[in-house]
Amino acid sequence: MIESFAVVLGVALLAGAVVLIKHRFWPPGPDEEPREDVAEYISMMVGVLYALVLGLALVSVWDTNSGAEDHAATEASAAHQIHLLAAGLPAGQDARMRGEIETYIRHVTETEWPAMAEGTPLGPTGWRLLNDVRATGQVPADATPAQQATGQETLAQLSTLDEARRGREADATERLSPVIWFGLIVGGGLTIAFMFMFGVQRSFTHLVMVMGLSALITFTVLLIYQLDSPFQGLFAVDTTPFTRYF
Repeated sequence: MIESFAVVLGVALLAGAVVLIKHRFWPPGPDEEPREDVAEYISMMVGVLYALVLGLALVSVWDTNSGAEDHAATEASAAHQIHLLAAGLPAGQDARMRGEIETYIRHVTETEWPAMAEGTPLGPTGWRLLNDVRATGQVPADATPAQQATGQETLAQLSTLDEARRGREADATERLSPVIWFGLIVGGGLTIAFMFMFGVQRSFTHLVMVMGLSALITFTVLLIYQLDSPFQGLFAVDTTPFTRYF
């Protein structure tokens, strides 16, 4: 958090220093016609176009981050339901089911979550543990009707867990398109650069405009960068949905 604000402040101060240098060494001439209206109009048009890129990027990463939260919550809830349903399975099978689902949750929270934060592949272990849970959920043919119903509900929850896990894996690898990043960086630089191309004669006004715009653009790009990695950074999805139940 402190590093992000330091970057925003640093960019704003750098832009302000450039404004002061410009007005110190290249001030508008006394006969130069003020063009503040032109600067305002063109800056507005560039700003609107850049705002479209910012909006597209922000909505994209926000949806990914929200989807990661939903998938983690759904997966944890389904695992919790399977843990509770184990009580209705035949003797011996219930304890094995609880042990296997707890092993799966420990693997998710202790192994997979750090791997997702680092951006490394998860590997097949999680799916193997999930297959063990699925095999344990198969009730024998001589099970009572209640136990068979519990087995069917357990398999239904396993299907939900499976789908949520696939979504979580996709969220961990999904990133904003390099084309959009190119638009964010180049567009931001161009938007700020336009502020230096017109004869704004009042240096204080120019200073406030450039520093404010630079700080806002930097803050928004940093926000997009943080949201682009759902399992790391300031807005990372953590293991709370799992540790709440287990």
